[in-house]
Amino acid sequence: MSADAPEPPVLLSGRPAAPVAVPAGVRALVGASPDVVWRNEPGGLTFRLAGAYLKWAPAGSGLDLDAEAARLAWAHRWTPVPELLDRGGDDEGTWIVTRALAGRSAVDERWLAEPETAARAIGAGLRAMHDALPVGGCPFDWGVPARIETAGRHAAERRGSGRLDTTEEVELARRDAALAALPDAPPVDRLVVCHGDPCVPNTLIGDDGRWTGHVDLGALGVADRWADLAVATWSTVWNYGPGFEAALLDAYGVEPDEERTAFYRRLWDAT
Repeated sequence: MSADAPEPPVLLSGRPAAPVAVPAGVRALVGASPDVVWRNEPGGLTFRLAGAYLKWAPAGSGLDLDAEAARLAWAHRWTPVPELLDRGGDDEGTWIVTRALAGRSAVDERWLAEPETAARAIGAGLRAMHDALPVGGCPFDWGVPARIETAGRHAAERRGSGRLDTTEEVELARRDAALAALPDAPPVDRLVVCHGDPCVPNTLIGDDGRWTGHVDLGALGVADRWADLAVATWSTVWNYGPGFEAALLDAYGVEPDEERTAFYRRLWDAT
């Protein structure tokens, strides 16, 4: 990792270790005790249903499930992503229901025990997605200016929600400072339709060790491919430990790029 890159973030997402309160809208749809498989940093929850998943985002969290629904509807024509089955919302939050894809998350115990195989599957999967999705027909932007604008808007929404605690205020102030200190973006290497959240858990892998699909596409959009690659490789360190970044890049088919990796990691940290 370049010395200019930020320190790896503290991981605040994963399967909840303790019971969580099931939102009323979710209870009305699927009952009082659905299987909670994921909780993310802003408080969003994912529930496993029969052959499907329900994602719920709390109001004021900055999580935009309408944006994800639109991206899924667009991308599923070219690459394996979840099929949108239903969506809704109430005063407490919003939700989408998607059909389950084949494969297990790359942070399943199976793949935590085989990180080299998993890292290669992630790299191959990203390359396949980047090659399949048409840049010219993509209505979504994940370029540097768009990301900075979105981060500012979400920060304003969170500050205006009246629900921030002191820790969240400190984190938003830190991100404001990181954005202000961001250097100019390096020249674009190759424009692709990026995943937008290419962290390890969002690639699914089949029992044969090959990627089967991608999930969590709420930020999908056109950007330099290193916007995905910088974070995907970084995420192997968070989830598997050091030593697997090269395997991911090799499976993708690209040589390391320290300048772009450092920049896009700083941008990720700031946004």
